[in-house]
Amino acid sequence: MRVAVVGGGPGGLYAAVLLKRLDPARQITVWERNAPEDTFGFGVVLSDETLGGIEHADPEVYRALQAEFVRWDDIDIVHRGRTLTSGGHGFAALSRRRLLAVLHRRCRDLGVELRFRSEAPPAAELARTHDLVIAADGVHSATRTAHAEVFGPRLTTHRCRYIWLAADFALDAFRFEIAETEHGVAQLHAYPYSRPTPGGTAPGPAGAEGSPGASTVIVEMREEVWRAAGLDRCDERESAQWCAKVFADALGGRSLRANNSSWIAFRTVVNDRWSHGNTVLLGDAAHTAHFSIGSGTKLAVEDALALAACLQEQPDTASALAAYEEERRPVVASTQRAARASLAWFEELATYLDQPPHQFAFNLLTRSRRVTHDNLRLRDPGFVAAVEREAGIEATTPPMFTAFRLGGLTLRNRVVVSPMDMYSAADGEGTPGDFHLVHLGARALGGAGLVMTEMVCVSPEGRITPGCTGLYAPGHETAWRRVTDFVHTSAPGTAIGVQLGHSGRKGSTRLMWEGIDQPLPEGNWPVVAASPLPYRPGVNQSPHALTEPELATVREQFVASAESAARAGFDLLELHCAHGYLLSGFLSPLTNRRTDAYGGDLTARLRFPLEVFDAVRAVWPAERPMTVRISATDWADGGTTADDAVAIAEAFTRHGADAIDVSTGQVVPDERPDFGRSYQTPFADRIRNTLGVPVIAVGALSSWDDVNSLVLAGRADLCALARPHLYDPHWTLHAAADQEYSGPGAPWPLPYRAGSRTPPTGRTDAPKPRLTLR
Repeated sequence: MRVAVVGGGPGGLYAAVLLKRLDPARQITVWERNAPEDTFGFGVVLSDETLGGIEHADPEVYRALQAEFVRWDDIDIVHRGRTLTSGGHGFAALSRRRLLAVLHRRCRDLGVELRFRSEAPPAAELARTHDLVIAADGVHSATRTAHAEVFGPRLTTHRCRYIWLAADFALDAFRFEIAETEHGVAQLHAYPYSRPTPGGTAPGPAGAEGSPGASTVIVEMREEVWRAAGLDRCDERESAQWCAKVFADALGGRSLRANNSSWIAFRTVVNDRWSHGNTVLLGDAAHTAHFSIGSGTKLAVEDALALAACLQEQPDTASALAAYEEERRPVVASTQRAARASLAWFEELATYLDQPPHQFAFNLLTRSRRVTHDNLRLRDPGFVAAVEREAGIEATTPPMFTAFRLGGLTLRNRVVVSPMDMYSAADGEGTPGDFHLVHLGARALGGAGLVMTEMVCVSPEGRITPGCTGLYAPGHETAWRRVTDFVHTSAPGTAIGVQLGHSGRKGSTRLMWEGIDQPLPEGNWPVVAASPLPYRPGVNQSPHALTEPELATVREQFVASAESAARAGFDLLELHCAHGYLLSGFLSPLTNRRTDAYGGDLTARLRFPLEVFDAVRAVWPAERPMTVRISATDWADGGTTADDAVAIAEAFTRHGADAIDVSTGQVVPDERPDFGRSYQTPFADRIRNTLGVPVIAVGALSSWDDVNSLVLAGRADLCALARPHLYDPHWTLHAAADQEYSGPGAPWPLPYRAGSRTPPTGRTDAPKPRLTLR
């Protein structure tokens, strides 16, 4: 088997090592355009998981790397003159140059041909003369570009500039430091990658006798700060001097060293496919992850391990490349989600600067959502206890069980049962029945601070399906009163809220389980919208564009429903301006093409939703809170952006909204959501910390650890969970039991109190031996 490797970085070299070690008969050639001693960047961080894979696959490489590693546990966070330290994290780093040297030597020992200072032939040409072509040619991959129509690359350039530098001494911890300059905020990410050696006091080559060690230093800032500071006009030396001056305390007044260093805007690379015939992408050519979670080299090395294993396990190359992608894609997607959350946090760093010191540090440490309240408490319980003390949380109370005041309503904990369409109005006229009493009543008994209804429609033609509930007919109010009375009587302390909405162009469709968003086979009613654009052309109806008199009628329907909701005893009212329904359709530029006063720029698109909000707020009791649910992004080109979402939230807050319920998407059918655990929470975080307004976070929140983390970090005030409450109506009470909490934030209903402890199970452990002889 002839194998060509394009690119002599760690991923390409390690793939060559593994493939040659597994089958010495393979003829493997690595092309690298640079000289063997050339490298860019300084230190490389590898996780214990990655090192374990290396140890099992090639113990010789592992032993060579192990001799070079610098290990440390602490993270120092320095902000406004204060240093806070969190321990127990466990890092390992080494010089990138030493890593490459180890891999070069191993390649040569095994008989891999290394061609330095040599441009590889085009991948298409190599593919004709080799059995396998591994394109490990980096973020600017020529292979990926040449076959873009097959790989389907999507490249996103982000909002910060950063530069890789080095300091000629070894830090004793991973260090994050924030500098508030006259031009804006800059941040330092720094870690040691070479240990001091005996007598190491004067600068010298990293790892040499008498060396003081070395550290990677990355300085990052928003593009506008970089330009305002004049760094776009600075050369490498001037940039290093500027960074050393700004972060003089961290460096002890030492200078910084460059190595072909330039200011870069990070680019996220995603590909629809990773292979084309016998050519496969590996490492940064296939995917990138922001340096703030230290995963670029890690991912490339793990790619190499998986590719080598799949080639060994599968009967042919095509099967192996398919298996490689199937194995690695979900792992990479998860890492990229964490990396995007981390880089977005640093992009919005300025919004967190006024947080209390410990909360700021906790927020930074949990920014990627991979480190959470619970596992950080395992790593460093003293640090987490200090964060909670600073927040005024009692030592025995998890953050999720602290009370929160929303307008005139005090919620006993931070858990919300999210609005979930049930499509179960049995009479076909929108009247809630026994199902809704049991469904909402069970979840109220389950301990959540706030239980929300599904979207309750303001008119018959405002329903999504014939099974949707309403508040527009005489019997509706009485039926809903039955539900609220049960909640207030049988689950005292639980609040119940109503979400009012109008389906707009997404109405007149089948029940979800009969075909979501599909038109009714018969009995359709006409639908209306901001503009005459069907939800799915050729599938759904073309809606009638509402005229100004018709807008006034809809507005009055919302008012009448709000008055009815108040009489029905709801504690909170939420206006549904999300998910492509009527009011959401006015907000998004993808669904609002009007040319009158209700269309055009965002101010005009906000006009009708704000008119409805004002009219409802005027009749809703002043002491009861009112919230608004928005879609913070359409997940589609040309749609609502995160910046728009902040402006929309600010407008509703100015008009009297007590909180913003931040969801995303479901506005257009061709959306491309970035699904993943708690994937929507960064939008809520940004609104909360930009505007200083209460927010409800939603979106694949599945654990009480997620809720604790978001609340304690100050990214959300309340957390709305849907599917977990379908799985377990008593999710909140069980979360309290899991955390051994019994307090006012999660009281068990008196009839259920005997079940407040986990039931015992059969014994699974044997008695331990009383005596062991050696």
